[in-house]
Amino acid sequence: MAKSVLLNVRCFAAGLDLTSVSNKIELTSEVEEKPTTNYGSDGYAEVVGGLSSAEIAGEGQWEAGDDTKVDDVTWAQLGGVGPWSVSGNNSAAVGALVYFTRAMRADYTLLADVGEVAPWTSTAKSSWPLVRGQFAHPPGTTRTATGSGTALEVGAVPAGKRLYAALHVLSVAGTTPSLTARVESSADDTFTDPTTRATFTAATEVGGQMLRTDGTALTDTWWRVAWTITGTTPSFLFAAALGIG
Repeated sequence: MAKSVLLNVRCFAAGLDLTSVSNKIELTSEVEEKPTTNYGSDGYAEVVGGLSSAEIAGEGQWEAGDDTKVDDVTWAQLGGVGPWSVSGNNSAAVGALVYFTRAMRADYTLLADVGEVAPWTSTAKSSWPLVRGQFAHPPGTTRTATGSGTALEVGAVPAGKRLYAALHVLSVAGTTPSLTARVESSADDTFTDPTTRATFTAATEVGGQMLRTDGTALTDTWWRVAWTITGTTPSFLFAAALGIG
């Protein structure tokens, strides 16, 4: 990816698409510095890495009034844990770079001086590792029937690592609609005999989920998101992300 001006960063917080109400998103990842300096350190400080953490901080224009607005959703999420996905300055197309984690909505600040556009600011603190991966399903494609997404060469999962998957259900319509998404892998891009590696809980309303494998080595290198949709005239918009961490 070449140098770029930030014009189209996408941010999804559980079931909320913050894109059209945010004008600043910052993503921070760090490892604690733990001193191990001793008399054998030859006069130089020594450190080792401690706990890792990540933080997503955002701000933008405040709106309220229903469960699609930033105020209503942020207030409901405060103190709660869910998936957060941030794009690398792109349109969240399949295969595009994404950073995602499972994080707690830690704080929320709203409103400001008279005459100003009403603002909001909020921060999410990671409770799972920050993963660098790819979008596996675009947020703007409506799904009304069972199907599967594009095959992505995410790579094999080494022992001790995990395949992480995030699901953001952004809108739901129909009578008794239900979306059950799953993560499948295959040795090649044909997915002739795919293996299901993780299955999300059936989603019947807007919200988000995040899953991961158990740390066992997985040799398949191709991955995709597939889904089962039921109900009467069901319709879903959702985004999904996959990555190894």
